Amino acid sequence: MNTSTNAKASVYVTRRIPEVGLGEIREACNVRLWGNETPPSKEDIIREVASCEGLLCLLTDPIDADVIEAGERLRVISQYAVGVDNVDLAAATERGIPVGHTPGVLTEATADMAFALLMAIARRIPEGIEKVKTGGWRTWEPMGLLGANVWGATLGIVGLGRIGTAVARRAQGFAMHILYHDPQRHPALEEELGLVYASLEDLLAQSDFVSLHCPLNEETQHLIDEDTLRQMQPTAMLVNAARGPVVDTDALMRALRDGWIAGAALDVTDPEPLPAEHPLLKFSNCVVVPHVASATVSARNRMATMAAENLLAGLQGEPLPYCVNPEVYT
Repeated sequence: MNTSTNAKASVYVTRRIPEVGLGEIREACNVRLWGNETPPSKEDIIREVASCEGLLCLLTDPIDADVIEAGERLRVISQYAVGVDNVDLAAATERGIPVGHTPGVLTEATADMAFALLMAIARRIPEGIEKVKTGGWRTWEPMGLLGANVWGATLGIVGLGRIGTAVARRAQGFAMHILYHDPQRHPALEEELGLVYASLEDLLAQSDFVSLHCPLNEETQHLIDEDTLRQMQPTAMLVNAARGPVVDTDALMRALRDGWIAGAALDVTDPEPLPAEHPLLKFSNCVVVPHVASATVSARNRMATMAAENLLAGLQGEPLPYCVNPEVYT
């Protein structure tokens, strides 16, 4: 642990974040920083929050009712992420603890990655790279590494929030026919971007590419399972830059093995991290990257700044600028 001594309040930071945010916190607080590359255990977090007024955490941290109860002095929880499905919001709200997150800042970076994954699986880019590296590229081949057209294809977007909308804007540049499914209709975006609302069943049946951008909750846990995968075309490809558990991993492996779909590209997995020996990684028609959709310097720096703003506001008794549970102030 690293500790600064000039603080008025003690805070626990569960992983090193960019210095633009961490430095601001160090100036104002007594910082206890988890120094390992891998996340702290639940037991580690419980031990640390017992004497802290503030907690800055990540998606990988289980901030459940036990952790929140252990933090008897906690006045604020600041999440270095957009999603907060790892935080027991009900328990925090019951204690009157505001929970902050970092919305909006990840939109463009994540949309870039989703479209990069779509292109990578469509044009079999990782397979091509591997072929070059292993000496398999001996000549130009008329039938070598034939992929799928992106230009003019049908894209189905599941979840039309900020990121889903940003992906749709990128798809416009490829003259794609864009379907979307969301709990609510978005008539203005339909008109602006030429989107077509569809039921999930129709979207899956008609799309050449399905890109997931929905939050993780009870309704979306394993939204993509055996039944929904079988509704997709055998030439279709799945992209997931949302949350790993939105997709049933075992069902996805059967779909890739048995040809229910043509391919998948994942920034997130279940489990996460995916062990190097996991059978999903043996499929040549599956691209997996290690949850790096927001991994640009500008996006991560802005996340750090927002997380620091939330943390310091909460410690000063001020409303969090990016609060998930504003009902704590009523």
